[in-house]
Amino acid sequence: QVRLVESGGGLAQPGGSLRLSCVASGSLFSIASMGWYRQGPGKQRELIASISSGYRTNYADSVKGRFTISRDNAKNTVYLQMNSLKPEDTAVYYCHMGYGTDYWGQGTQVTVSS
Repeated sequence: QVRLVESGGGLAQPGGSLRLSCVASGSLFSIASMGWYRQGPGKQRELIASISSGYRTNYADSVKGRFTISRDNAKNTVYLQMNSLKPEDTAVYYCHMGYGTDYWGQGTQVTVSS
C-alpha cells in the first residue's frame, strides 16, 4: 500500500517562495513517475510538474521557469520548489505517483496573497 503525505504549503506573498515536499511509503518510489497537480478555486485539477524515474522533468507553461521539481530516492521524497509566486498560483497542491495505478496525497493548501 502506498501513502503519500504532502507538507510545506501555507501563505506566501506575491514574489515569494515555498517548497512543497511529498514523502511516499512503500517500495515503489524509485521506479515510479511522480508529479505535482494543483486545483484552484472553481478550476479543474491540472498537472503542473512531473519527474520520471530517470529524472526527466516536464512543466506546465504556467509554471515553467518558476517552479522546479526534484526527487530524492534515498528519502522517498519528491519536492516542488516554487519561486516568484503569483496570486494565480493559489490552489490545493497534490502529490501523485503513477505506477500501474494512481496514488494521491491528501493535498496541501498554497495561498499567495499580500
